[in-house]
Amino acid sequence: MRRVPALPVAACLALSVLALSAGGAVAANGELGGGFIELLLTGSAGPTKLSRPAMSSPIEAVQAPGPTAAPDAAPQIAALTPGEPESEPAAEFRRQEVDYSGREAPGTIVIDTPQKFLFLVEPGGRAIRYGVGVGRPGFEWSGVKTISRKAEWPGWTPPPQMMLRRPDLPAHMDGGPDNPLGARALYLGSSMYRIHGTNEPETIGRDVSSGCIRMMNEDVIDLYNRVRVGTKVIVI
Repeated sequence: MRRVPALPVAACLALSVLALSAGGAVAANGELGGGFIELLLTGSAGPTKLSRPAMSSPIEAVQAPGPTAAPDAAPQIAALTPGEPESEPAAEFRRQEVDYSGREAPGTIVIDTPQKFLFLVEPGGRAIRYGVGVGRPGFEWSGVKTISRKAEWPGWTPPPQMMLRRPDLPAHMDGGPDNPLGARALYLGSSMYRIHGTNEPETIGRDVSSGCIRMMNEDVIDLYNRVRVGTKVIVI
């Protein structure tokens, strides 16, 4: 058998140093390049880099098995229609029919501001009870009004008193899902107060407004369809 001449010691040492230097530099990047240098360092001439699919966002990343959080639901901006649900406050403020022992005639609206309820009186000692948001401290009021106007998806023009408190408000907002007056408005006499919907259903059952009575959008639509202009409104 033909003998392969041995490399000189100096050449072997130089080659080893070259291999270690190149291998270390490349290994720092997670790859050895394959071939003879890798064979010297690892005993394998094949590539060691594991390829990964390109990821354009964290959503595409491969997760280890286990529970994952559900993605947030996209906000809904479509106009509500009667009967369409929305986020609800506590159960006690959901619309329901209740016994009513007051002396007001059927068809009268009674707003109990301390308890955060609006009652639409019905015949036979019954009433439909709705949860409402009412005036915050300093903006409470009481009295007797009548519904002077009704509007669907009303526009909103902040009164001068509010503009003095909140100069950042727009001079006018067109009606729509983002409007603070919500889906419907029942105007109370010639006052600045209204019974109206809200795009902040979490405020139902709280003292939050500047004197207006807030309702869930689906509730104010229900009330709007049951009452007419001229309806008596008692605020206590």
